[in-house]
Amino acid sequence: MKQQAGFTLIELVVVILILSVLAATALPKFMNVTVQAHEAAVAGAGGGMSSAVALAHAQWVANGETGANTTGLNGFGNDDVRMSANGWPTSTGGSTSTSPTNARCVQLWNGLMQNPPPVGTAAGTVDYVAAGAGTVCTYTYQPASNMSIQYDLSNGSVTVDSNSAS
Repeated sequence: MKQQAGFTLIELVVVILILSVLAATALPKFMNVTVQAHEAAVAGAGGGMSSAVALAHAQWVANGETGANTTGLNGFGNDDVRMSANGWPTSTGGSTSTSPTNARCVQLWNGLMQNPPPVGTAAGTVDYVAAGAGTVCTYTYQPASNMSIQYDLSNGSVTVDSNSAS
């Protein structure tokens, strides 16, 4: 008589059931990690932008500036950031107007932050799409278009909307 070695059908079914229950409870947690990663990416970039704006303003004050700076902020970045009459960054290309264009929003993003995520004026291979309207530059996060960063050139405020539930 030959001895059979292996698992019985009942043992295999029990193992499959246990694995199914584990997968059903763990899978939603793993899927939510992607959303949390996107939220963290936007919050991190927004924090970097907010810090950069505050540092530029502090440099403007430390330099003894009292009005718009059309030649570039000495001692900050590449010394090419232009400042408004109230001391907030407006561009890197000469304009001190607080009415941004899409291109000036891209300039600000790249001129204020060190090694920022890719930004452009149209969707494609960039992480953020920049758009200027009124006094605000809006940077919309492409992997999750309901998340964005807004920078108001008139008062230096940076608002981060990284909550995907909104």
